Amino acid sequence: MALRSDDFSINTVIGEGSTVSGDLRINGSVRLDGDVRGDLDTDGNVQIGERARLCGNLTAKSAIVGGIVLGDIIAKESVTLLSSAAVIGDIISQKVRIEEKVIFHGHCISIEDEAKYLAASERYLEAKAIRTKAAFA
Repeated sequence: MALRSDDFSINTVIGEGSTVSGDLRINGSVRLDGDVRGDLDTDGNVQIGERARLCGNLTAKSAIVGGIVLGDIIAKESVTLLSSAAVIGDIISQKVRIEEKVIFHGHCISIEDEAKYLAASERYLEAKAIRTKAAFA
């Protein structure tokens, strides 16, 4: 049975005090209150609590961030950075909301039109892959 949280159900919870190392692929929505060292990829929504830390990239349908993310956030529908959030990385989403007192260092691509969003995010990811390969050449 999934937990209820505002406007969506949560299928997976990584609780406070938990540490996970390695990339995660999760079906459904996620609540992160612990630490993850690796990429988090889900087809659902993600809530990152105030004391949570993600050291890796986040891919989701939507994301609400209250903790620390050291990596890129790609969330097709929306990204919300709460006042307690710190993000060091790029954000790609159709809608982005950033509250006061957020620490954000990176680039932001926010385009509501779906076709333009998909084209822009694809170009961004291709350019990032080229830069990464060049850095290791």
